Amino acid sequence: MLIHPDIHPVALQLGPVAVHWYGLTYLAAFGLFMWLANLRLRHEPFVSLTGAQAWSRKDVEDILFLGVMGVILGGRIGYCLFYKPVYYAAHPLEVFAVWQGGMSFHGGMLGVVVAEIWFAWSRKRPLLQVADFVAPCVPTGLAMGRVGNFINGELWGRVASPDLPWGMVFRGAGDLPRHPSQIYQFLLEGLLLFVVLWLYARRPRLPGQVAAAFLFGYGVLRFTAEFFREPDAHLGLLSLGMSMGQWLCVPMILGGAGLWLWTRARFTEK
Repeated sequence: MLIHPDIHPVALQLGPVAVHWYGLTYLAAFGLFMWLANLRLRHEPFVSLTGAQAWSRKDVEDILFLGVMGVILGGRIGYCLFYKPVYYAAHPLEVFAVWQGGMSFHGGMLGVVVAEIWFAWSRKRPLLQVADFVAPCVPTGLAMGRVGNFINGELWGRVASPDLPWGMVFRGAGDLPRHPSQIYQFLLEGLLLFVVLWLYARRPRLPGQVAAAFLFGYGVLRFTAEFFREPDAHLGLLSLGMSMGQWLCVPMILGGAGLWLWTRARFTEK
């Protein structure tokens, strides 16, 4: 049985300025996106695009900026709507109190979709092309977010067997060993999904199939990891014994599979 290390949330204190570990993981996520997206510029089909359809480093910077806005706004609004709609309906001004915590991946993803739609429309590029460009660059950012969760000792797992060698006791979660579900999600939704998507995207694919693989892959892996993650205390398990996170993954899985089949039917007819 392991004890979660007592890591102070502030990584560096410079006078009145506090640099938090969680903020550093976000910076790492953005840096990894820039690096991977610039590598994507050298891959097909993007390297062969010319003229107005050509991709550049400026496009990468712009889509990162829009994506960050989508993650922050969508993540916060999604959390308020998906996890605590009644509370925030009664306290609407607290929607803006982001320092109190509360972000939703699924809401952030919807925010990124809106950002991609805006980018595609403003640059007159096919939306599926934009989504395929972005998708393989996302999982490493998700992995960094899970590192931040682990450092902060939050979003811990369900109670584990005392015989589990890596069972961990988390501060504020009682004295029983739990699954370090943040690490599970780091490995599944982060590293594994990245490797699969990156390799999948290196082969010629129909428009939209890389984005579809991300939706389906994340949905399945997150759904699986949720079996080891402690459900939100104020929600518990919902219908069919599934957590809110699992229910939000269901439309991702169906949407990813549907998009992959649709794009196959749509573009193989030509």
